[in-house]
Amino acid sequence: MKRGISVISLGILLSLAALIPAAQTAKEMDWIRISEDKHAFVLARSGQRFVPWGFNYDRDHRGRLLEDYWIDEWAKVEKDFAAMKKLGANVVRIHLQLGRFLEQADKANNKALKQLERLVKLAERTGLYLDLTGLGCYHKKDVPAWYDALAEQERWAVQAHFWKAVAGRCAGSPAVFCYDLMNEPVVPGGKRKAGDWLGPPLGDKHYVQVITLDQAKRPRAAIARQWVKTLATAIRKVDRRHLITVGLVDWSLDRPGRLYSGFDPATIAADLDFLSVHLYPKKGQRDKDLETLAGFAVGKPVLIEETFPLQCSIEEFGEFIDGSKKTAAGWLGFYWGQPPEELQHAKTISDILTLQWLEFFQKHQP
Repeated sequence: MKRGISVISLGILLSLAALIPAAQTAKEMDWIRISEDKHAFVLARSGQRFVPWGFNYDRDHRGRLLEDYWIDEWAKVEKDFAAMKKLGANVVRIHLQLGRFLEQADKANNKALKQLERLVKLAERTGLYLDLTGLGCYHKKDVPAWYDALAEQERWAVQAHFWKAVAGRCAGSPAVFCYDLMNEPVVPGGKRKAGDWLGPPLGDKHYVQVITLDQAKRPRAAIARQWVKTLATAIRKVDRRHLITVGLVDWSLDRPGRLYSGFDPATIAADLDFLSVHLYPKKGQRDKDLETLAGFAVGKPVLIEETFPLQCSIEEFGEFIDGSKKTAAGWLGFYWGQPPEELQHAKTISDILTLQWLEFFQKHQP
């Protein structure tokens, strides 16, 4: 009798389980690859086009970097991922600081790597792909003194070790959209003083880094290409599947009389799967901005990895986005932990711009 009840109970449970919607169970994410025509991204299994539409989740609205709170305030991270998904995002760009992931030149920080694994699992559960940008030195005070004291090739070796450690932990997850080698690297012309690896600060953060302190008569683009090849090779030793890119400033095109980063898209593209450009449209300069964007189209997909209506109206920003669709395969803006409902009574210019951007983001989701 007891056995009969158990069998009946089991049958009822199985029947109920069959009624539970599939959406309530963990669904395997598809991998992302480059399309056959080399102009877009597609889902590996179905071949359906994948359009990156998401956010840079680099800091919160208080200016704290993700790694400043992602352990003690994990619930906040989960809440923010849910909010970004609700807003319509499919990609979240994460910025990883070198000083948090390396204890020594050849020793990774296992605690940080475990937390990264936790973040990847969260991305899998949420259905968001990660753009993992590395080698951050955004807070100068957090940059290890031993790291800044290294010569060029030694520094590159440390950077390669960083990427082997990160890619080694993430290689098995389809939730990783790409590895972005560095945020806004620059090959300076001439020679810089010892230890001067960071560009000018923006507020309290340094978003630009140089990859050499001495050009030493070498072509700047050749230095950039060798650096990209060095890091891409390190990643490919542990992960041959995920896409690789690098976050380029919009002044990476070698044009006479203009500022130049040394990272010429056509020269560095060989060891990258796609090109990423950071482009903030300016008031009254849509055609110039679109011309700049077109300069990054060198036979591989182009992702506008950073953009925001910072220097133009939201109407002009929309016109830029529409015009960019001829070249761009995806767009990433910013999310700093405040959803639109928290910004409805915004009084600061920053909050007003953020609200306009988030409302635009929701309305124009591809």
